[in-house]
Amino acid sequence: MNHTRAALYLDFDNVFIGLFKLDPAVAIQFASNPGAWLGRLSSISATDGVRRWLILRCYLNPSGWVGNRSPTGEQERLFFSRFRPSFVRAGFEVIDCPRYNATKNGADIRIVIDAIDALTADTHYEEFVIASGDSDMTPLLQRLRRSDRRTMIVSPADAADAFVAMADRVLDSEQLLALVQGDPMNLDGDADETPDTGFNGGPTARDQARDEAYATLRAIVLAEYDAASTPINMAALAQRLRSELDRPITVTNWFGFGSFARALESLDLPNLRMSQHLIWDDARHTPPEPAATTAHGGTLPEPVERLAELLNLPRIPPEWWPPVYQTLADYAGTHQFNLTQCTSWARDQLHDQGVPVSRGAVAFVVRGTSYGGRPLHGQPPPSGTEVGAAFVANVLNRADAAGIAFDHQETAVVHDWLGVPRPNAADPGQPPPG
Repeated sequence: MNHTRAALYLDFDNVFIGLFKLDPAVAIQFASNPGAWLGRLSSISATDGVRRWLILRCYLNPSGWVGNRSPTGEQERLFFSRFRPSFVRAGFEVIDCPRYNATKNGADIRIVIDAIDALTADTHYEEFVIASGDSDMTPLLQRLRRSDRRTMIVSPADAADAFVAMADRVLDSEQLLALVQGDPMNLDGDADETPDTGFNGGPTARDQARDEAYATLRAIVLAEYDAASTPINMAALAQRLRSELDRPITVTNWFGFGSFARALESLDLPNLRMSQHLIWDDARHTPPEPAATTAHGGTLPEPVERLAELLNLPRIPPEWWPPVYQTLADYAGTHQFNLTQCTSWARDQLHDQGVPVSRGAVAFVVRGTSYGGRPLHGQPPPSGTEVGAAFVANVLNRADAAGIAFDHQETAVVHDWLGVPRPNAADPGQPPPG
């Protein structure tokens, strides 16, 4: 069996705290039994064979802690040092990184130094997996790319675009939660189906069935691509392919490429250009104009378009946002929180209401609500109004951290579009007094 020589560097504090904000129970599971999710990670999106972990390092602040509610309901400190033996048993080298100041423990610097050392080692590491959402390590990914090494980011938070763009593969918060819990992982954005174990029959039959299905996919796409006189809508093309090749696509997760976009890239279509929603032949088609449009075809206000472009804010119309908030509040009030179940349940409920949002958009709101201070797993569960307020507060905080400057009028536009009134703003068009 082929293997990929891989190195994993885990910023424990960053990942654990991020997971804890989303789902404390899963965060504790992540830290208590790392061997389980490590085994699953060995084969996820592996291109040249199962990963063989030659380096496993966990960078942990032994005096770090989070506030946690005990089984009796009392608040207590959950110290990170409690999980040190779990990582040692799983084969990790645990490196203590006490805090240098109120906010930094030096883990990111240690990871950068250790990864650069690995580049110059006698062993050729083919893939570097960085488990952290810290965008300070963007230069490290740039250095790894220059050395022609594959990279994967594992992040529980919405990492900066510059950081994500440098990686060959990204496991986001929803995928990470599924990885830890052993649930089927959605590696294809908003796919609705769950991968199966494989085609019926032995290895030869499975390989033949896969090759035939991939050849059918290639034939369909080439025919569409050659016949098109204008850019092709990717969602419509993906829907057609699923209607004709549902099981092979589901079983193999787009033939091992993990997403429809990567499967398209594998076809080596001539002069292929791709945007978030369209593909086109750069030699034959007129490139689409940059369009600030919503999922239903409307136009985004300029401040909202900036958020969509730089923070990946879902491009959905203003009348859809309040039902999203209320549906998530309904879920929180009637279910024990599970992100995978939550996004699927909320999407289905919203579709029944005539609000056809994607699971990805729902997950974006869930993350924003958690990082905005009103997680769905909190007690008492948040109301729809509280979900919306926390989400918008997080969006604006992220915008500020990304250097997106809004004046008072533009902030009012964002609040209006997202369906959440500005706090203490009698006149949304005027700056507050004083």
